[in-house]
Amino acid sequence: MLQHAHNPVDWYPWGVEALERAKQDDKPILVSIGYSACHWCHVMEKESFEDEGTARFMNEHFINIKIDREERPDLDHIYMDAVQAIAGSGGWPLNVFLTSDGRPFYGGTYFPPRSLYNRPSWKEVLAGVARSYRERRAEIEQQAGNLIRHVAGAGSFGIGQKSPNPPFTNLPFTREVLGQIRDQLLATADRRDGGFGGAPKFPQTFSIRYLLHYYYYTRDRDALGQACLSLDKMIAGGIFDQLGGGFARYSTDNEWLVPHFEKMLYDNALIVIALCEGWQLTGKPAYRQAIEQTMEFIRRDLSTGDGAFYSALDADSEGIEGKYYVWDKAEIDGLLGADAEGFCRHYGVTEGGNWEGKNILIRAMGLDAGDADASPRLEAARLKLLEYRARRVPPALDDKILLGWNALMNIACSKAYGALGKEEYRDRAVANMAFLRTRLKGEGIHFYYHSYKDGARIPAFLDDYAFLIAALLELQEITGDGSYLMEAKEILEEVIAHFSEGRPGEESQGFFYFTHDRQTDLILRKKELVDGAMPSGNSVMAFNLLYLSLLFDEPAWGDRSRQMAESVRNVVTGYPGSFGIWATLFQALTYTIPEIAITARRPENARKELLSQLIPYRVFQSSSQEDTHFPLLRDKPVREVPQFFLCENYACQPPVNELAALIRLLENVNKIPSNSYNNP
Repeated sequence: MLQHAHNPVDWYPWGVEALERAKQDDKPILVSIGYSACHWCHVMEKESFEDEGTARFMNEHFINIKIDREERPDLDHIYMDAVQAIAGSGGWPLNVFLTSDGRPFYGGTYFPPRSLYNRPSWKEVLAGVARSYRERRAEIEQQAGNLIRHVAGAGSFGIGQKSPNPPFTNLPFTREVLGQIRDQLLATADRRDGGFGGAPKFPQTFSIRYLLHYYYYTRDRDALGQACLSLDKMIAGGIFDQLGGGFARYSTDNEWLVPHFEKMLYDNALIVIALCEGWQLTGKPAYRQAIEQTMEFIRRDLSTGDGAFYSALDADSEGIEGKYYVWDKAEIDGLLGADAEGFCRHYGVTEGGNWEGKNILIRAMGLDAGDADASPRLEAARLKLLEYRARRVPPALDDKILLGWNALMNIACSKAYGALGKEEYRDRAVANMAFLRTRLKGEGIHFYYHSYKDGARIPAFLDDYAFLIAALLELQEITGDGSYLMEAKEILEEVIAHFSEGRPGEESQGFFYFTHDRQTDLILRKKELVDGAMPSGNSVMAFNLLYLSLLFDEPAWGDRSRQMAESVRNVVTGYPGSFGIWATLFQALTYTIPEIAITARRPENARKELLSQLIPYRVFQSSSQEDTHFPLLRDKPVREVPQFFLCENYACQPPVNELAALIRLLENVNKIPSNSYNNP
């Protein structure tokens, strides 16, 4: 709404005023959904929403509502499903037409100002919809009814039947099933350029992480090779900002050369998590460097200064996509002088450029050639160009603060601290959680808020709570602070009470709705199960239930997690690329889940040692004093020398005093072959 405030279109926010006005005037509603960093949203705004004639027609015939998809993902989910049913595909800008009671009947994505490539112009669409609404109302009402029924069932894709035999001891979580998932992922893998599928190519970090975890359990070199190839190619490509760190949202080509230049907070959080696990398994210097440069990008460009993280940087600068990031060779020659030749060779800079006459910087010689750690001159040149670039007109900043995205970045900070041991990353996670617990926490339906900008607003959604719980669990691991666990438990109970599907006494498969049961401004409540650009709230909640069931000895929570996973078993094994977090949960449920405790007068160093290792799924607590509150810490003596306890169902093996001994015990529990890599 702020970005579109100057448009001649009379935009309304979503709310009672707009919906009542539509009923009073008997007009259809146009809902236009976009987001701050969306390139084609900006294009359509300039071409159509800033055009006086187009705006007059829109104002006369429609009630026009502008929505930020990141502030209202609940509305975006509903109307995106409708447009995908109508058009066969979706995206942003999302333009959907509703009856006056909010039911969709027609829509699409970007429409040009003049018809071309068999795509009607925006004015033609507006005129056709307005005419049909006047003259063919019965057909429109029928179409709206059909679409609502479709959207209501869209979230149930792939859900199977509930197991009749709690506590679910016969679930089909086997190593054979995990091998089938691995095979499905590798069948879609790009074996030359990394990643999965073709252009446009997204990072798909969930699939990468599944393969890394699969390697941990099996030492399958093919799985590790594809995971590392994907990370290597992204780091070497234009999707990674070679000067300033951080990853763009996706690549428009198979080779990761030309990104769609916007940088999103959640993408970078998810990639950092995957890179941390890659580093823990392989110790490849390029992974550590990419983590550090991306974390520096987050600190420099997306941090508020008081603990929170902003949402995104635009793709455009001065109205041109990518202008901020690309270079002429002559410009680099003039800035670097004698160092220009080596820099240009390393980063693939040529006179003709590699994109529209300009140069997108890439690691043209591969990751192992002239790493900055081994080449002070190359690093000095990088920093000099970065400083020069900072004087250009920067891309616009989306400065809203989203609870779920901040929680994902909080997890990334904790993971980066664990992997690299840099205390500044732990401190960022602690400061960020303090911000979230202070500024976005409320009460009642506003137990937490979803968005913060000049104050908190909009009730939090399932994703927000799921990611927040997961962040609190990571924080208790890296700090040993049990208060984070207690808050995670409190939030979990809130979610169970107000987001669970069904009513008391009704049949349920354990899933959660996306919205709170007291939210009243939606035409229906949806369940989201697909792990898309972000994890689904349901898959993360299944992890949270399993973890907290073990730490608080609440078997019913673990049963619910298994029930959820069993209900999606067919679709996960058939389409793991769209259910990557669920697939990793299958790994946790297949193997014995280690329960690890560390006690010591000063457990910090032992805790850092453990966190530096990749153990894909385990529960972990540490304490400097005897603790009877948490079952895993109960009856564990605290001594000067650190003690590592490995337990299952709170039955513990004799403690060991060294991490190497604990690792051997872990390998024996799950029959894991010894790691052929030397961990860092």
